[in-house]
Amino acid sequence: MRYISASWVAPIASAPIPKGVVGVDDDGHIQFVGEREDLDDVEIEFYEGILIPGFINTHCHLELSHLLGKVDTGTGLIPFITGVLAHRDASDFVKQTAIETADAFMYEAGIQAVGDISNGLDTAEVKRKSKIRYSTFVEMFDFLQDDNAQATYDQYKAVFDGFDVKQADKISLVPHAPYSVSASLYKLINQGNTELDCTISIHNQETPPENELFESGTGGFVDFYSGFDISLDGFEKTCKPSIYFALEQMDASKRTLFVHNTLTSAADIAAAHSWNAQTFWATCPNANLYIENRLPNYQLFMDAEAKMTIGTDSLTSNWQLSVLEEMKAIARYQSYVPFSDLLEWSTLNGATALGFDELLGSFEIGKQPGLILLEGSEEFELLQETTVRRLV
Repeated sequence: MRYISASWVAPIASAPIPKGVVGVDDDGHIQFVGEREDLDDVEIEFYEGILIPGFINTHCHLELSHLLGKVDTGTGLIPFITGVLAHRDASDFVKQTAIETADAFMYEAGIQAVGDISNGLDTAEVKRKSKIRYSTFVEMFDFLQDDNAQATYDQYKAVFDGFDVKQADKISLVPHAPYSVSASLYKLINQGNTELDCTISIHNQETPPENELFESGTGGFVDFYSGFDISLDGFEKTCKPSIYFALEQMDASKRTLFVHNTLTSAADIAAAHSWNAQTFWATCPNANLYIENRLPNYQLFMDAEAKMTIGTDSLTSNWQLSVLEEMKAIARYQSYVPFSDLLEWSTLNGATALGFDELLGSFEIGKQPGLILLEGSEEFELLQETTVRRLV
């Protein structure tokens, strides 16, 4: 049994405790959370900094880790996608080495669980051995071609079936984005997840051409598809932003995680909350800055009491897979977001979004959330020089 104290203890589910103590057993389960005065004659480890539960990274593409630095910054989403397609292929050795390195980095950076997009089985072996819990999202896209829906589903269902998921992990079938999934494929995805306790992830409103496609049937995605000889003759505009098409197609009984949301409006947020009370929102600020040099308007989400979470996206669109660095980016560019909110977004909200909240995300008796230390300040605040150290 270890008793660990710090300048501040942030249980997340309750108020921060100045010089509080967390008791943890040899398996990492929380046995005590409280004040020093409540303990008699025990040895207490003390650290300068803020003690918090392990981070939850709700959006990652681990399989793209070999693409670090390969795709230009600031191009916008459509050229970025083209860049990913151009550089994606690599030897198995290069891919596996990058995946192993990224997984190890995330664990040391205090990340306890990851919501990870997978288009293939490249990450399967690393996930099976990892100290991190994974919710694997087997992602599907048929480029709005209803005639290809069944073949696409069969292709990615084989990937789903190929994952040897360890007991602590989860897996589900998910759509890529509103602009890349037909109504027919949504139906197949919904059917495939019927018996699963799972989260559905979808990329959402990341770039202006996405909304333009649905609102007017024009814009960059029309040209993008044309460049790949993909016809949109069967596509009908909805005269609404893209999220409404997704809401009409997805299963409202499942936890749903909308990712990026840089163009999401207050009306869009309200519509999603009305559609499903289990709606969560993942923000990946460094990736948004990397690709489009824009961020969501977090005030809109805060005003709506939205369940925000934090993701890193991939090393294709980021410089590192660090939830702490994502928190710093939000604090740097939208400093009105309270530190206490950032802590909740990066821990308990993420754990709940991925369905891991019974064990992760907060210091509560019986949970096994990991213990990490934010160093660099004795006050309860996030500084740009703050670093993270894993203690448990």
